[in-house]
Amino acid sequence: MTAFTKDPYSGLQLIELSHEWGHGVPSYPGQDDVKMFRGVKHGQHGVLAWKINTVMHTGTHMNAPIHMVQMAKDLAAIEPDRLFGNGVVIGVPKTSFEVITSADLEAAGPDIREDDIVVIVTGWHHKYSDALEYYGESPGLSKDAAEWLVARKCKLVAVDTPQIDHPLATSLGPHRGGPLMNRLVAAYQEATGLDPEKEHPEWNIAHRTIAGADIPTIEQVGGDVDELIGKRATFVATPWKFEYGDACPVRFVGMIDPSGDYRIPAGN
Repeated sequence: MTAFTKDPYSGLQLIELSHEWGHGVPSYPGQDDVKMFRGVKHGQHGVLAWKINTVMHTGTHMNAPIHMVQMAKDLAAIEPDRLFGNGVVIGVPKTSFEVITSADLEAAGPDIREDDIVVIVTGWHHKYSDALEYYGESPGLSKDAAEWLVARKCKLVAVDTPQIDHPLATSLGPHRGGPLMNRLVAAYQEATGLDPEKEHPEWNIAHRTIAGADIPTIEQVGGDVDELIGKRATFVATPWKFEYGDACPVRFVGMIDPSGDYRIPAGN
């Protein structure tokens, strides 16, 4: 393993799990791009300060349960212990239009424990871009996969795909004012020979199932996540303390201790 930063005090290896965020970052079909300009410039005042207009669901970002469930917890109400803790990165390789099932999760290792942060890596993060393929053909969790995760009492679920659900179970496909991607239904039928309305009849069912269990999610995990596939690690996510916030960009980091010696100081 080489893709890490080593903390000189603790010896912890810190692994980046986020995509870079900024002007021109990929944005969901139907949503505005991130808009940035320098409100204050070094050449003018010797200071740099950006002004930003953005949709919160851009880049590597966290979704609060309220994103999918009315009256559920917003970002400000997510307990800090859900943002830090032990967990696992499981590899579930998938290609275009495939579904992540409970059987896939069951077969992947290491085993998921109660209160784990679970990071699911399909390999789709390598396609991260403003592209029809990236958004429209991505893998997604099935309803039974979401129920499987809920039953294991995970405290956070993260994926390397642009959405928790299969795109044909979202408004990108034929749901709630969709398809936002006009080519998607025909492309799916041509590639799979399947009827999307039969295969994916419920709107965002996996995401709603997870959010309904009070579990926050992170979408578009990236960075050096491949380095942790099949490993247990400690994770930290840093969302905004955003009242009524449904989502926000997040920095997501994995930590391992090869020596096994490090403990958090007592604070004395």
